[in-house]
This record gives sequence, structure tokens and C-alpha cells, in this order.
Amino acid sequence: MITTNETPKSGLLAADTGMGAVTLRVGDLDGMIRYYRDGVTLELLSHDGPVAVLGRGTTPLVILEHAPELKHASPSSAGLFHTAVLFDSAEALATAVYSVAAKYPGLFTGSSDHLVSEAFYFNDPEGNGVELYVDRDRSKWSWVHGQVEMSTIFLDPNQYLREHLTETGASAAATGTGLGDAIIGHVHLSVGDVDSAREFYVDRLGFELTTTYGSQALFVSAGGYHHHMAMNTWNSRGAGRRQLALGLGKVEIVVPTADDLGQLGERMSHHSVPARDDGRTLTFDDPWSNLVEVRAAG
Repeated sequence: MITTNETPKSGLLAADTGMGAVTLRVGDLDGMIRYYRDGVTLELLSHDGPVAVLGRGTTPLVILEHAPELKHASPSSAGLFHTAVLFDSAEALATAVYSVAAKYPGLFTGSSDHLVSEAFYFNDPEGNGVELYVDRDRSKWSWVHGQVEMSTIFLDPNQYLREHLTETGASAAATGTGLGDAIIGHVHLSVGDVDSAREFYVDRLGFELTTTYGSQALFVSAGGYHHHMAMNTWNSRGAGRRQLALGLGKVEIVVPTADDLGQLGERMSHHSVPARDDGRTLTFDDPWSNLVEVRAAG
């Protein structure tokens, strides 16, 4: 996130906007707790009956809701593409990657140098996509005609671990302990079409477009980040509204102040987007029934 005192442009989310926790509906709560705690190296912040909250420090990153009565959605349906956990150093990222790879070796799906970041991809035990990544310094990002340059270049995971995994990190990973800080850097969704995603997330919600891949994918952010959210049709082109199923339960966006939340409510009302307002949060359904909750920081 960028910290700034500038007044946000009309119709845009404030520059300090970031992502909050991602809620997942899960069938095997104990197994999923083990994955995100012992594998991804998040801390179990609370476990109250059917709900477990994992994160770092006092910051929730993943909320697991036990819903064993639900079934998995079709692979071609809209929903979560991946939850992206952003680490504060290459050492911290290498520790988490080593931990997941060692304890869940069959769930690694790839790794890429995206120019703006270095990323490693996994599935959790119930098939939800997980990205673990670290950003390159913003001074190394390149913007052309208002869009950030990103690519997908092979990143050798073994070489990355040789360069960045320390003895401290390896010891921490062995016990399921993480290093440094981590936040939800971005959330990537599967959607039915990019035009509707752009209309909802850019024209109405107020993110700025950062890059596109034709009619296949859209990347958006606040405050000049490479992306806080992305939407693609790679597996889900033409998908309609989601039915209740395992997988994504809710995406949380955090705006800086209550005034920002109020302005968003007014803007969405102007666009005739139905909202649930409980006095602390605004909750919307995107065009595919992905639940988006917005709250003010603190």
C-alpha cells in the first residue's frame, strides 16, 4: 500500500486502500488449518467452533468456515482463482515456499518472475489457489501508457531457495513458523467475462485499471500498486452467478477511513448496486455472486 495525504480522485478508491482477509468455506476444517498453519506458516489467531482465523501478528489473512454440507463447485464456475500472500522479504518468502513444498509436495503448481514480483503457486488441499510472493522495489516497475509491465518468466524454485533460504528460515519452516510480516497482497478471481468485471470493479467500485490481457484478464489497483485484484476467464469464460459451494466465501477490501467508506456507499448507490450496510461494513455481490465486503481500517 502507498501512504499519502492526497485527496483521492473523484470516483476512485483512496490510495491507501488494501486487501483484508479472504474467507474460504471448507469441508475439512482441521486439514485446512494444518495446511495454512504448518505449510504456509500462518499463525492460528483464533479457532471458535466452525470458524478458524489464520494470519500474522494481529492481522487476519485467511478465515476458514467449516461447511461440510456443501460440495465443490465445477472447475469452470466463477469464484476464487487464488489468494496471494505478500511477504516482506525474499527470506520470508523462501521460508514459506520451502515449508509448503516439504510438507505438501504434490500441491506445487508453478513459479514465475512477473517483473514486478516473484511468485510461487500452490493449491491448498481443497483445490483453492494460493500464491506466495514478494514484490520487487517499486523503482524497478515499468509503466507504459498508464499500464504496468508484467510478464510470466520462468522462476527456478530450487535456485530461489538456494539463494534465499537461510538456516533460520529452514529451522522455522520445520516447525511451521514463519519469518517476517505478511499481508494479503491481492486476490485473483475467476469470472465469466472481462467487460462485466471492468464495469463493476473499475467503473463502479473505483479501482484503477493497471493492465489487461485482451479479453482474458484484467488487473486493477488503488494507489499505483501493480494489482490488488485481478479477474480472468481462463477457466470460467461464460460462467454465470455462483451457487453456494465450497471455496470462496468473501473478499475483504480495507479503505483508510469511515469517510472513504461513506463515499463508496454513495457511489455504489448512484450506480444502483445493492449493498448491505451494517454501520461498519458495506457488502456487495459482484456480477458472479462473489461476495465483496469493504470496511474502514481500524
